[in-house]
Amino acid sequence: MKNLSQVFIIAGIALTIQAAMTLPALSQEKKAAAKPETSAISESKSPAPAGNPSTPVATVNGVPVLQGDLDRGIEGIIQRQTQMGGKIDEAQLKTVKAEVLDNLINRELLNQESKKEKIAITDQQINDKLASIKQRFKGEDEFKKMLDQIKMTEPQIKTQLKEDLAIQELINKQVVDKVNISDKDAQAYYDAHQDAFKHPAQMKASHILVKVDPKADAAQKAAAHKKIEEIQQKLKKGGDFATLAKEYSDCPSKAKGGDLGYFSKGQMVKPFEDAAMALKPGETSGIVETQFGYHIIKLTDKKPEGIMPLADVKDQVKQFLKREQIQKDLKAYLAGLEKNAKVEKLITQ
Repeated sequence: MKNLSQVFIIAGIALTIQAAMTLPALSQEKKAAAKPETSAISESKSPAPAGNPSTPVATVNGVPVLQGDLDRGIEGIIQRQTQMGGKIDEAQLKTVKAEVLDNLINRELLNQESKKEKIAITDQQINDKLASIKQRFKGEDEFKKMLDQIKMTEPQIKTQLKEDLAIQELINKQVVDKVNISDKDAQAYYDAHQDAFKHPAQMKASHILVKVDPKADAAQKAAAHKKIEEIQQKLKKGGDFATLAKEYSDCPSKAKGGDLGYFSKGQMVKPFEDAAMALKPGETSGIVETQFGYHIIKLTDKKPEGIMPLADVKDQVKQFLKREQIQKDLKAYLAGLEKNAKVEKLITQ
């Protein structure tokens, strides 16, 4: 099961603080090469007609949903689309605007319901959540720049976090905790979707690698080849493959005795794959040269093409079914809240 914050994503509930965290100019992710900042809207059109941030765009039982929150939500989506190299045209922008507004209305419905349920959030919970957000930034100055960019203060962020945490607890109580997927449910899904569980033929191998730099000269290559030959001789004299891999291999797999796990055709570089395919389980190859250096490969298992057994995938199936049921139940829960509320949209879409 995904964690509770991910349930919001599943249900399409866009929280403005989450959108704010995606702003590329201030994230810890690698910044793109310097170039003029452009909008994700095609033809450089304005992403959203900015109005007064305090102007209500909707009301939920008389509580206003503000233009500023709508603008932040839209801009967050545009920023994410820009990061992925995409653009949003005018027709898509209209859809985005409608969805963000619906999400903000849903959020307010949940916020009001959490208060009715008297869900209490402690200062420690808020501070812990804020601290985890701040960890995404290089320092306090960068975090403050983000606040300036989204035109919010730290007290405002704390207020919103308090509401978010209460909403999460509400959804956990009213939806998530009530969803139970049985082994019988998993079996039924597995039986009805056999194609989803097909796997290609697979091999399991271990290797010992003596790395060779692509720019290595003839002398360096010769030294590497001599080293792999010496390892090969140790194997021929009865040396344990895993022990020698841990001692001599230049691959991170050395920590597991050279074990690479299962892989299928096309997942390894061709010389390595061809050598592994030619082996029978338990056999060891000669010296194999690839772009990474010199290898000795030991094939430990082969699996023919087939269907993964339910026992191997049951947990994943149950998690998938639980997410699907949470989506359905949360949608129904929100529909019930809206049915008993007075919701007014004050802008045309």
